[in-house]
Amino acid sequence: MDNTVTWFEVATDDPEGAQQFYGGLFGWTFGASEGGPIDYRMIGYPGGEQPRGGLYNTKGELPGHAIFHVQVADVEQKCHETESLGGKVVAKIINDGAGTDFAYLQDSSGNLFGIFHRR
Repeated sequence: MDNTVTWFEVATDDPEGAQQFYGGLFGWTFGASEGGPIDYRMIGYPGGEQPRGGLYNTKGELPGHAIFHVQVADVEQKCHETESLGGKVVAKIINDGAGTDFAYLQDSSGNLFGIFHRR
Protein backbone atom coordinates (compact mmCIF):
# COMPACT_ATOMS: atom_id res chain seq x y z
CA MET A 1 0.00 0.00 0.00
CA ASP A 2 2.99 2.32 -0.26
CA ASN A 3 2.36 5.61 -2.09
CA THR A 4 -1.38 5.35 -1.33
CA VAL A 5 -3.59 7.66 0.74
CA THR A 6 -4.42 5.45 3.70
CA TRP A 7 -4.96 7.98 6.47
CA PHE A 8 -6.55 11.35 7.12
CA GLU A 9 -6.15 13.60 10.11
CA VAL A 10 -7.93 16.49 11.75
CA ALA A 11 -5.66 18.41 14.12
CA THR A 12 -6.84 20.98 16.63
CA ASP A 13 -6.13 22.46 20.04
CA ASP A 14 -9.83 21.84 20.87
CA PRO A 15 -10.39 18.10 20.32
CA GLU A 16 -13.68 18.03 22.25
CA GLY A 17 -15.06 20.82 20.06
CA ALA A 18 -13.88 19.04 16.91
CA GLN A 19 -15.51 15.81 18.06
CA GLN A 20 -18.78 17.65 18.61
CA PHE A 21 -18.53 19.41 15.22
CA TYR A 22 -17.59 16.41 13.05
CA GLY A 23 -19.76 14.02 15.05
CA GLY A 24 -22.76 16.28 14.57
CA LEU A 25 -22.03 17.08 10.93
CA PHE A 26 -21.05 13.64 9.61
CA GLY A 27 -21.97 11.14 12.35
CA TRP A 28 -18.31 10.37 13.08
CA THR A 29 -17.41 8.60 16.32
CA PHE A 30 -14.17 8.91 18.27
CA GLY A 31 -12.25 6.22 20.12
CA ALA A 32 -9.35 6.23 22.49
CA SER A 33 -5.81 6.86 21.38
CA GLU A 34 -3.90 3.84 20.03
CA GLY A 35 -1.03 4.52 22.40
CA GLY A 36 2.08 6.61 22.35
CA PRO A 37 2.81 9.90 24.05
CA ILE A 38 0.30 12.04 22.13
CA ASP A 39 -3.47 12.54 22.43
CA TYR A 40 -4.61 10.92 19.18
CA ARG A 41 -8.22 9.75 18.90
CA MET A 42 -9.35 7.27 16.27
CA ILE A 43 -12.19 8.38 13.97
CA GLY A 44 -14.94 6.03 12.88
CA TYR A 45 -17.61 6.88 10.34
CA PRO A 46 -20.64 5.15 8.88
CA GLY A 47 -19.70 2.69 6.13
CA GLY A 48 -16.05 3.68 6.24
CA GLU A 49 -13.18 1.30 6.61
CA GLN A 50 -10.60 3.05 4.41
CA PRO A 51 -9.07 5.47 4.64
CA ARG A 52 -8.91 5.47 8.42
CA GLY A 53 -8.51 8.69 10.32
CA GLY A 54 -7.56 10.31 13.56
CA LEU A 55 -8.13 13.44 15.61
CA TYR A 56 -4.86 14.93 16.89
CA ASN A 57 -4.73 17.24 19.91
CA THR A 58 -2.02 19.76 18.95
CA LYS A 59 -2.12 21.45 22.38
CA GLY A 60 -1.38 24.65 20.47
CA GLU A 61 2.04 23.40 19.32
CA LEU A 62 1.08 23.16 15.61
CA PRO A 63 -1.50 25.00 13.52
CA GLY A 64 -4.84 23.28 13.09
CA HIS A 65 -5.28 21.36 9.87
CA ALA A 66 -7.25 18.73 8.03
CA ILE A 67 -5.00 16.74 5.72
CA PHE A 68 -4.42 13.40 4.06
CA HIS A 69 -1.47 11.08 4.74
CA VAL A 70 0.30 8.83 2.26
CA GLN A 71 1.90 5.61 3.44
CA VAL A 72 5.51 5.34 2.22
CA ALA A 73 8.38 2.85 2.51
CA ASP A 74 10.92 5.41 3.80
CA VAL A 75 10.03 8.75 5.40
CA GLU A 76 13.59 10.12 5.29
CA GLN A 77 13.89 9.37 1.57
CA LYS A 78 10.52 10.97 0.76
CA CYS A 79 11.53 14.08 2.75
CA HIS A 80 14.66 14.42 0.61
CA GLU A 81 12.64 13.85 -2.58
CA THR A 82 10.09 16.46 -1.45
CA GLU A 83 12.80 19.09 -1.09
CA SER A 84 14.41 18.15 -4.40
CA LEU A 85 11.05 18.64 -6.13
CA GLY A 86 10.54 22.12 -4.65
CA GLY A 87 8.52 21.16 -1.60
CA LYS A 88 9.27 21.70 2.08
CA VAL A 89 9.58 19.51 5.19
CA VAL A 90 7.49 21.25 7.87
CA ALA A 91 8.04 18.73 10.68
CA LYS A 92 9.56 15.25 10.85
CA ILE A 93 9.47 12.67 13.65
CA ILE A 94 11.38 9.45 13.26
CA ASN A 95 10.33 6.76 15.76
CA ASP A 96 7.51 8.47 17.64
CA GLY A 97 7.61 5.89 20.43
CA ALA A 98 4.63 4.00 19.00
CA GLY A 99 6.47 2.50 16.00
CA THR A 100 5.70 5.17 13.42
CA ASP A 101 7.87 7.57 11.43
CA PHE A 102 5.99 10.53 10.01
CA ALA A 103 6.42 13.96 8.49
CA TYR A 104 4.30 16.94 7.56
CA LEU A 105 5.27 18.28 4.15
CA GLN A 106 4.28 21.07 1.80
CA ASP A 107 4.07 20.53 -1.92
CA SER A 108 5.54 23.04 -4.38
CA SER A 109 2.34 25.14 -4.09
CA GLY A 110 2.45 25.22 -0.28
CA ASN A 111 -0.30 22.65 0.33
CA LEU A 112 0.17 20.67 3.55
CA PHE A 113 0.05 16.85 3.54
CA GLY A 114 1.58 14.04 5.54
CA ILE A 115 3.56 10.86 5.00
CA PHE A 116 4.13 7.95 7.38
CA HIS A 117 5.71 4.53 7.75
CA ARG A 118 4.80 1.94 10.40
CA ARG A 119 7.74 -0.07 11.65
